[in-house]
Amino acid sequence: MQQRKWHLIGLAPLALAVSIAWAQQKHPPVTAGAGYEAGAGGPHALGKEEMHQSTDPMAPPMTKAEFEQARQIYFDRCAGCHGVLRKGATGKPLLPKDMQNLGTESLKVFMTYGTPGGMPGFGTANELTDKEIDILARYIQHPAPQPPEWGLKEIKASWKLLVPPDKRPKRKMNDLDLDNLFSVTLRDSGEVALIDGNSKKIVKVLKTGFAVHISRFSKSGRYLYTVGRDGLINLIDLWMPEPETVATVRIGSDARSVDTAKFKGYDDKIAIAGSYWPPSYVILDGFTLEPVKVMSTRGYTYDEGEYHPEPRVASIVSSHIKPEFVVNVKETGKILLVDYSDIKNLKTTEIEAERFLHDGGWDGSKRYFLVAANMRDTVVAVDTKTGRLAAKVKVGTKPHPGRGANWIDKRYGPVWATGHLGDDTVAVIGTAPEDKRYAKYAWKVVRKLQNHGSGSLFIKTHPKSHNLWVDAALDPDPDKQQSVSVFDLNDLSKPAQVINIAKLAGIEKGRVIHPEYNKHGDEVWLSVWGPKTGESAIVVMDDKTRGLKAVIKDKRLVTPTGKFNLYNTVNDIY
Repeated sequence: MQQRKWHLIGLAPLALAVSIAWAQQKHPPVTAGAGYEAGAGGPHALGKEEMHQSTDPMAPPMTKAEFEQARQIYFDRCAGCHGVLRKGATGKPLLPKDMQNLGTESLKVFMTYGTPGGMPGFGTANELTDKEIDILARYIQHPAPQPPEWGLKEIKASWKLLVPPDKRPKRKMNDLDLDNLFSVTLRDSGEVALIDGNSKKIVKVLKTGFAVHISRFSKSGRYLYTVGRDGLINLIDLWMPEPETVATVRIGSDARSVDTAKFKGYDDKIAIAGSYWPPSYVILDGFTLEPVKVMSTRGYTYDEGEYHPEPRVASIVSSHIKPEFVVNVKETGKILLVDYSDIKNLKTTEIEAERFLHDGGWDGSKRYFLVAANMRDTVVAVDTKTGRLAAKVKVGTKPHPGRGANWIDKRYGPVWATGHLGDDTVAVIGTAPEDKRYAKYAWKVVRKLQNHGSGSLFIKTHPKSHNLWVDAALDPDPDKQQSVSVFDLNDLSKPAQVINIAKLAGIEKGRVIHPEYNKHGDEVWLSVWGPKTGESAIVVMDDKTRGLKAVIKDKRLVTPTGKFNLYNTVNDIY
């Protein structure tokens, strides 16, 4: 199997080109049973297994077991980009009739080899087997099953207070340098690894929700909040002799965002989490995760006034200058400024922004929030001081900044930058509209830097650094997936240095993802995200020399992805 698969990799560009050409043509729909007749023999023989009863007679047959397996695979690998109801956002809509017109074999090629627009090759990366790709290709030709709704009653029923606040330590009971602690997502094992930034040793591995999307720390630095894609929120007390989960709650069946209050006087008291399904956000007690209020985000798109049943909460950040959370609603294109000073009489400012909002971060002043509307090739800037839209900036194809990167450009002053899923550029945007020296550059792309590949997920610098690190984790080319571009911010006329991080770690198969600085700004940590059953690592680079400093390998480091340094995360340094 392995020999055949790697023989085909050389044919990937040709196969993909043929598939794209085929996808642009019309094809007869797949008829029930075509190529899948029960008892017909071969890899798709269904025999006498109990069949899934589809509501669409044109969908290819599946057994009940196959349908359930594919439903879980879709949730784990696809729902984040294409939506629970498959209506699309970062990824294209996957509507059953369109998928039937493409046909199973064409869909399998896309899933195996990926696309230039940023979809990973699940087959070539060994993330899905041939059999899993086959059943997933058939599954998306069926109508999407709708998960159950969740209200406050269901959320409260899931809440578990494991250690009440009065039973927790009154002071820090360990000698960890918490400011330089990293929370590292172990995607496929449903865990996070807490790694000491000084010793580079794993402090603790904790069970969490599946595929933790982000880790956020409370303003005091005592508590860590994680959110799994399965909707599970963990509250971890870092003051205990060994960090432990002290509370959990599930806010739905699919989620991506969590944060805590950062405005003075509200430290650690209030948390918020955003859900993909059901589309909503939930306000929680920051010390216990007890659910306080749930707010639906279903509604009408900002531009056409069309009702949307699945406007997902893509990202949430906490304001440093007001008692507000900034809530980004993906499908309706609205940014909500949620005033948490009076939760019973909640005040929300609704800003018309742009469709398909995804992720973003603060500018250097912490006044302006910049967020990617990736399917509109736009970055939206919001002035949180005035509560108004500041600008819409056209950038490259499918911007994906993570939190972005801030620095003082020698020519253009304060800037913020994003990489792109769909092209190999980095867009640099001016962010100082009130500075007379640089106001003319505000909300304009002042530079386009050349990344080593497309499919960039994250970009990062630090106030104490003159380097900018950019990944290309979703580029179809394995060498580009494994490498990063490093730009010299003192001289952006020079091309970036390209470093193959996976090779430095001695790993042949794995994507390099998510540069993150330590507290001091002199180290950059990168994940080598290998297959679930393969080898992964954390690579620590010396930021000044751009040389290898350490490789962290451990059998517990299963599919490491995002890494979050406590000090930088609390203070929104990036």
